[in-house]
Amino acid sequence: MLYSRMLQHFLLVLACLLMAASAGNFNQDVACTYGGRRCQILRGGSLLTLSLDQVSGSGFNSKNQYMFGRFDMQMKLVPNNSAGTVTTFYLTSFGPSHNEIDIEFLGNQSGQPYTLHTNIYCQGQGNREQQFKLWFDPTKNFHTYSIVWNPQRIMILVDNSPLRVYENNLAKEIPYPNDQPMSVFASLWDAEDWATQGGRVKTDWTQAPFYASYRNFNTNNACVWSSSTNSSSCNGANSTQQAWQTQGLDANGRKRLKYLQSKSMIYNYCTDSARFPQGFPPECKL
Repeated sequence: MLYSRMLQHFLLVLACLLMAASAGNFNQDVACTYGGRRCQILRGGSLLTLSLDQVSGSGFNSKNQYMFGRFDMQMKLVPNNSAGTVTTFYLTSFGPSHNEIDIEFLGNQSGQPYTLHTNIYCQGQGNREQQFKLWFDPTKNFHTYSIVWNPQRIMILVDNSPLRVYENNLAKEIPYPNDQPMSVFASLWDAEDWATQGGRVKTDWTQAPFYASYRNFNTNNACVWSSSTNSSSCNGANSTQQAWQTQGLDANGRKRLKYLQSKSMIYNYCTDSARFPQGFPPECKL
């Protein structure tokens, strides 16, 4: 048992070191899209900060589009009284029939935990929310948040632990975002009308400006989409680098998923019968 735990710890440290070694450069990989100087790329491209004040929030997106991949980002969230603020890291396509995979952090009053809000859109239709309370303070240190999107499933991971899995099941006619390339987006913005306790707690602007930090953006295991050829090119030449294309959960992963959901999940659309009086969406029956 001790050896197994030591081995797991070693592999986790090794994975983090490899991620840091292969992380991209924000100057090369992303563009600030709004907020002006509220979006700052620092330390030669290794760090990016977003800020929010009463005038504007800020955000950035990847210069590339992708058709499947694993996307990792280390983030440190707005500290202290973050009520009303939303910090995001997500994938999206464009247009009214867009696809989207959301990771959003809903701020809270000082001392109260953040809510990690997730959602999946297919052909412009979302309403697949699951929410979690994190088991650590995401404002004290950087933590790694990951989206795995392959033809079989979507997985959302926190520090490489699975928090949510959404399967592609064509036999059950379950909607799945596999027909449009997506870009990576991130933002820090004010959503005091709904973000904290359903909008009951408003943003305290005396605490502004609010800051969130990003580093170690990694898309090495992703397929870059070319609009000129309508095809994608995947990075990584060996089976280890390409493992994300069929990545799923083994027995330990399923056990970890079940444990984290039992301890951390605070909302699941698949149990909200008042919201779906005519019956739950088909994926809820799996």
